[in-house]
Amino acid sequence: MRSSKLFLAMQVGACRAFVAAPSFVGRGRAGTSSALFSTPNLSPPSEVLGRVFDRDNRPIILFDGVCNLCNNAVNTAIDWDPNRKLRFSALQSNVGRALLQAHGREADDISSIVFVTSDGAYVKSDAILGITEELNPLPFLPLRPFANVAQLVVPTFLRDLIYDGVADNRYSIMGKRDECRFDADGEFDGRFVDDLLAES
Repeated sequence: MRSSKLFLAMQVGACRAFVAAPSFVGRGRAGTSSALFSTPNLSPPSEVLGRVFDRDNRPIILFDGVCNLCNNAVNTAIDWDPNRKLRFSALQSNVGRALLQAHGREADDISSIVFVTSDGAYVKSDAILGITEELNPLPFLPLRPFANVAQLVVPTFLRDLIYDGVADNRYSIMGKRDECRFDADGEFDGRFVDDLLAES
Protein backbone atom coordinates (compact mmCIF):
# COMPACT_ATOMS: atom_id res chain seq x y z
CA MET A 1 0.00 0.00 0.00
CA ARG A 2 1.42 3.37 -0.96
CA SER A 3 1.18 4.91 2.50
CA SER A 4 3.58 2.25 3.80
CA LYS A 5 6.34 4.01 1.87
CA LEU A 6 6.17 7.08 4.07
CA PHE A 7 9.35 7.39 6.10
CA LEU A 8 9.85 8.60 9.63
CA ALA A 9 12.85 10.84 10.04
CA MET A 10 14.17 13.98 11.61
CA GLN A 11 14.26 17.40 10.00
CA VAL A 12 15.65 20.56 11.54
CA GLY A 13 12.74 22.50 12.99
CA ALA A 14 10.28 19.72 12.20
CA CYS A 15 10.12 18.40 15.73
CA ARG A 16 11.44 20.81 18.31
CA ALA A 17 11.33 18.26 21.11
CA PHE A 18 14.18 16.36 19.48
CA VAL A 19 16.39 19.18 18.21
CA ALA A 20 19.22 18.15 20.53
CA ALA A 21 19.58 14.68 18.97
CA PRO A 22 23.08 13.79 17.68
CA SER A 23 22.18 13.56 14.00
CA PHE A 24 19.31 13.86 11.56
CA VAL A 25 18.20 12.60 8.19
CA GLY A 26 16.12 14.65 5.82
CA ARG A 27 15.11 14.17 2.18
CA GLY A 28 17.70 11.52 1.61
CA ARG A 29 20.76 13.33 2.96
CA ALA A 30 22.53 13.03 6.28
CA GLY A 31 23.42 16.01 8.42
CA THR A 32 25.95 16.65 11.14
CA SER A 33 25.21 17.38 14.76
CA SER A 34 26.40 20.99 14.38
CA ALA A 35 23.52 21.69 12.02
CA LEU A 36 21.07 20.85 14.77
CA PHE A 37 22.10 23.87 16.80
CA SER A 38 21.34 26.37 14.05
CA THR A 39 17.86 27.77 14.61
CA PRO A 40 16.21 29.33 11.57
CA ASN A 41 14.78 32.82 11.75
CA LEU A 42 11.01 32.42 11.74
CA SER A 43 8.40 34.71 10.27
CA PRO A 44 5.45 36.05 12.27
CA PRO A 45 2.52 33.60 12.43
CA SER A 46 0.26 35.88 10.38
CA GLU A 47 2.80 35.89 7.54
CA VAL A 48 3.15 32.12 7.63
CA LEU A 49 -0.65 31.78 7.48
CA GLY A 50 -0.72 33.97 4.39
CA ARG A 51 2.04 31.98 2.69
CA VAL A 52 0.54 28.55 3.17
CA PHE A 53 -2.70 29.64 1.51
CA ASP A 54 -1.20 32.05 -1.01
CA ARG A 55 -1.07 29.63 -3.94
CA ASP A 56 -2.75 26.58 -2.46
CA ASN A 57 -6.20 26.84 -0.90
CA ARG A 58 -6.41 23.22 0.28
CA PRO A 59 -7.05 22.73 4.01
CA ILE A 60 -4.24 21.57 6.29
CA ILE A 61 -4.45 18.87 8.95
CA LEU A 62 -2.17 19.58 11.90
CA PHE A 63 -1.42 16.28 13.65
CA ASP A 64 0.81 15.07 16.47
CA GLY A 65 3.92 13.97 14.59
CA VAL A 66 5.15 11.51 17.23
CA CYS A 67 1.78 9.85 17.93
CA ASN A 68 1.41 6.41 16.33
CA LEU A 69 -2.37 6.62 16.38
CA CYS A 70 -2.23 10.02 14.67
CA ASN A 71 0.25 8.84 12.04
CA ASN A 72 -1.94 5.85 11.22
CA ALA A 73 -4.87 8.25 10.84
CA VAL A 74 -2.79 10.33 8.42
CA ASN A 75 -2.06 7.19 6.39
CA THR A 76 -5.78 6.49 6.20
CA ALA A 77 -6.59 10.08 5.23
CA ILE A 78 -4.05 9.97 2.40
CA ASP A 79 -5.46 6.68 1.11
CA TRP A 80 -9.03 7.99 1.33
CA ASP A 81 -8.20 11.28 -0.36
CA PRO A 82 -7.51 10.28 -3.99
CA ASN A 83 -8.22 13.79 -5.23
CA ARG A 84 -5.53 15.23 -2.97
CA LYS A 85 -7.86 17.72 -1.30
CA LEU A 86 -5.94 17.77 1.97
CA ARG A 87 -2.46 18.76 3.12
CA PHE A 88 -0.64 17.76 6.29
CA SER A 89 1.81 19.23 8.78
CA ALA A 90 2.99 18.12 12.22
CA LEU A 91 1.83 20.23 15.14
CA GLN A 92 5.48 20.31 16.25
CA SER A 93 6.76 21.72 12.94
CA ASN A 94 7.55 25.41 12.51
CA VAL A 95 4.59 25.76 10.14
CA GLY A 96 2.33 23.91 12.56
CA ARG A 97 3.39 26.06 15.50
CA ALA A 98 2.87 29.24 13.48
CA LEU A 99 -0.61 28.18 12.37
CA LEU A 100 -1.56 27.41 15.96
CA GLN A 101 -0.48 30.89 17.04
CA ALA A 102 -2.20 32.52 14.08
CA HIS A 103 -5.47 31.06 15.34
CA GLY A 104 -5.04 32.02 18.98
CA ARG A 105 -3.60 28.80 20.37
CA GLU A 106 -0.30 28.27 22.16
CA ALA A 107 2.57 27.21 19.88
CA ASP A 108 3.25 24.14 22.04
CA ASP A 109 -0.39 23.04 22.27
CA ILE A 110 -0.58 19.52 20.85
CA SER A 111 -3.73 18.58 22.78
CA SER A 112 -5.92 18.42 19.66
CA ILE A 113 -5.81 17.76 15.97
CA VAL A 114 -6.44 21.01 14.11
CA PHE A 115 -8.16 21.40 10.73
CA VAL A 116 -6.96 24.68 9.21
CA THR A 117 -8.76 26.28 6.28
CA SER A 118 -8.34 29.66 4.63
CA ASP A 119 -11.40 30.79 6.61
CA GLY A 120 -10.39 29.59 10.07
CA ALA A 121 -9.41 26.60 12.17
CA TYR A 122 -11.37 23.80 13.84
CA VAL A 123 -10.33 21.58 16.75
CA LYS A 124 -11.42 18.34 18.43
CA SER A 125 -14.57 16.74 16.99
CA ASP A 126 -15.28 19.68 14.66
CA ALA A 127 -11.85 19.10 13.10
CA ILE A 128 -12.57 15.38 12.68
CA LEU A 129 -15.90 16.10 10.99
CA GLY A 130 -14.34 18.73 8.73
CA ILE A 131 -11.69 16.24 7.62
CA THR A 132 -14.27 13.48 7.18
CA GLU A 133 -16.25 15.65 4.78
CA GLU A 134 -13.29 15.61 2.38
CA LEU A 135 -12.69 11.85 2.38
CA ASN A 136 -13.85 9.28 -0.16
CA PRO A 137 -12.82 5.74 0.84
CA LEU A 138 -14.57 4.44 -2.29
CA PRO A 139 -15.67 6.32 -5.44
CA PHE A 140 -19.31 5.70 -4.60
CA LEU A 141 -18.97 6.27 -0.84
CA PRO A 142 -18.24 9.91 0.04
CA LEU A 143 -18.23 10.51 3.78
CA ARG A 144 -19.63 14.05 3.66
CA PRO A 145 -23.27 12.96 4.23
CA PHE A 146 -22.28 10.93 7.30
CA ALA A 147 -20.28 13.86 8.69
CA ASN A 148 -23.21 16.22 8.16
CA VAL A 149 -25.60 13.87 9.95
CA ALA A 150 -23.19 13.44 12.87
CA GLN A 151 -22.84 17.19 13.20
CA LEU A 152 -26.60 17.64 13.36
CA VAL A 153 -27.49 14.65 15.53
CA VAL A 154 -24.65 14.43 18.07
CA PRO A 155 -24.20 17.48 20.35
CA THR A 156 -20.78 19.13 20.29
CA PHE A 157 -20.14 18.56 24.00
CA LEU A 158 -20.74 14.81 23.57
CA ARG A 159 -18.59 14.61 20.44
CA ASP A 160 -15.79 16.47 22.21
CA LEU A 161 -16.11 14.27 25.28
CA ILE A 162 -15.52 11.19 23.14
CA TYR A 163 -12.68 12.93 21.29
CA ASP A 164 -10.96 13.96 24.54
CA GLY A 165 -11.19 10.41 25.84
CA VAL A 166 -9.24 9.13 22.85
CA ALA A 167 -6.85 12.09 22.56
CA ASP A 168 -5.89 12.05 26.23
CA ASN A 169 -4.96 8.37 25.98
CA ARG A 170 -3.52 8.30 22.47
CA TYR A 171 0.00 7.39 23.58
CA SER A 172 -1.34 4.59 25.75
CA ILE A 173 -3.42 3.21 22.89
CA MET A 174 -0.71 2.89 20.23
CA GLY A 175 2.41 4.41 21.73
CA LYS A 176 4.66 7.17 20.44
CA ARG A 177 7.89 7.38 18.49
CA ASP A 178 11.09 9.36 18.83
CA GLU A 179 11.06 10.88 15.36
CA CYS A 180 8.75 13.43 13.85
CA ARG A 181 7.19 12.38 10.59
CA PHE A 182 7.67 14.04 7.22
CA ASP A 183 7.81 12.93 3.59
CA ALA A 184 11.44 11.79 3.43
CA ASP A 185 11.51 10.44 -0.12
CA GLY A 186 9.29 13.10 -1.73
CA GLU A 187 6.66 10.53 -2.75
CA PHE A 188 3.95 12.73 -1.32
CA ASP A 189 5.18 16.08 -2.60
CA GLY A 190 2.36 18.57 -2.34
CA ARG A 191 0.69 16.73 0.53
CA PHE A 192 3.00 17.77 3.36
CA VAL A 193 3.44 21.53 3.81
CA ASP A 194 7.02 22.69 3.29
CA ASP A 195 8.38 23.81 6.65
CA LEU A 196 10.55 26.40 4.89
CA LEU A 197 7.40 28.51 4.52
CA ALA A 198 7.79 29.41 8.19
CA GLU A 199 11.27 30.87 7.75
CA SER A 200 11.92 34.56 7.20
